[in-house]
Amino acid sequence: MTAAVPVPPPVDDSADRSDDAGWLRLHPLTPLLSGGRFALLVLAFIGQGAVRSSPAPGRTAAVLFGIGVPLVVLGGWISWRAMRYRLTDTELQVESGVVTKRSRRVPLARLQAVDVVRPFYARVLGLAELRLEVVGGGGGAEAPLAFLSEDDATRLRAELLDRAAGRREGRAAGERDPVAPPEVPERVLVVVPTGPLVWSTLLGGPVVAVSLLLVALAVAAVVDLSSAGGVVFLAVPVLLGVGSFAVRRFLSEYGFTVAESPDGLRLRHGLLDTRSQTIPAGRIQVVRVIEPLLWRRFGWVRVEVDVAGYSGGGEEQSLTGALLPVAPRALADQLVARVLGGPLPAEVLSAPRRARWRAPLAHRRLGIALDDRHVLSTYGIVTTTTDVVPLAKVQSVRLTQGPWQRRLRLTSLHVDTAGRRLPGAVALHRDAREAPRLLAEVSARARAARMSSRPGRSR
Repeated sequence: MTAAVPVPPPVDDSADRSDDAGWLRLHPLTPLLSGGRFALLVLAFIGQGAVRSSPAPGRTAAVLFGIGVPLVVLGGWISWRAMRYRLTDTELQVESGVVTKRSRRVPLARLQAVDVVRPFYARVLGLAELRLEVVGGGGGAEAPLAFLSEDDATRLRAELLDRAAGRREGRAAGERDPVAPPEVPERVLVVVPTGPLVWSTLLGGPVVAVSLLLVALAVAAVVDLSSAGGVVFLAVPVLLGVGSFAVRRFLSEYGFTVAESPDGLRLRHGLLDTRSQTIPAGRIQVVRVIEPLLWRRFGWVRVEVDVAGYSGGGEEQSLTGALLPVAPRALADQLVARVLGGPLPAEVLSAPRRARWRAPLAHRRLGIALDDRHVLSTYGIVTTTTDVVPLAKVQSVRLTQGPWQRRLRLTSLHVDTAGRRLPGAVALHRDAREAPRLLAEVSARARAARMSSRPGRSR
């Protein structure tokens, strides 16, 4: 006797079909760029020993590359087929993985910056990498898309920024705008000439390192001439490191261009590997103006910025965190005021005279300035540094006092932001009676600035 088995109703897969709509893939040459170089290095390393120990080196090398290269290409193709992305009105969706599936969702509301990076080997093929920087993104870019064609990367960057700003809401997921231009019009503000960039780079670490080496050689020659060779031997790695960093900085900041557009602030730079950064308006947390001692004769300064959630700490961030690698002070001040939406505070309050006992060399350069939009602090001995924090970005304000400061009746005021590399500003060694008033004033103005910067309120 057989029991009747209920027949399930027909499955409506319209939702599944709609869920699969709008997905796109990376450029077909992605497997070659992503895994080709690594595969060649691995095969060369493994094959070197195998070829040397083989009685027929030519045949062994042919077998290794004849089998290894197709396997690597096949693996890269499978990985490429498993990765896809889709853009909706609220998020960028990325799915990847062959054995272990990964599904990432990047909310556009958390978007801080969008970079189009063109490594030299990718530029040859007309490809580019798209990097998204978001709040809380950790130590790396969130869901990087490597590689796309240069046109697709530029178009996707514009669409990401437009949707993050709410300018293209209501469009179907994955739908392209056939009439939208690939680039939003921009206005170029500054182009850094090559000459000042070269000289400013040389007047940094290289000159300091060579000067210290000459001093060490002079001391060694006076004390014991035979030790001069040892000094040079020990200095060679330092000189190579400083020189390589200077070369990388020049290559990274060559042709530095600052422009503004409806998308936000645009930075383009690079000689071999080019980078196009787009920072949406209002995302800068801290601006730092640096004036090294050797630059003062020429009136040059360097301007750096920090954006919340921006990845790439250490050397990468130091190479890509510049807003202006080198410029006259007046031009730099104008650009900073334009970027921050208003002139900087003019009246700088100096530290009290007794601060010279705590900072005998730097006390003349210690100061703080405050207005309705910004808080500014200055400090430094060999290098004069000015930190500017928009009050709307202030996360906390605090006072610190060490034992020596306590005896001198001094206190330091710290203004913290969400920045990672430049976490805020600090007004060192203020009068202990003045500090509580400054704390209350900065807190009140920061609260008012945050209220006025909210949507729907006049600023």
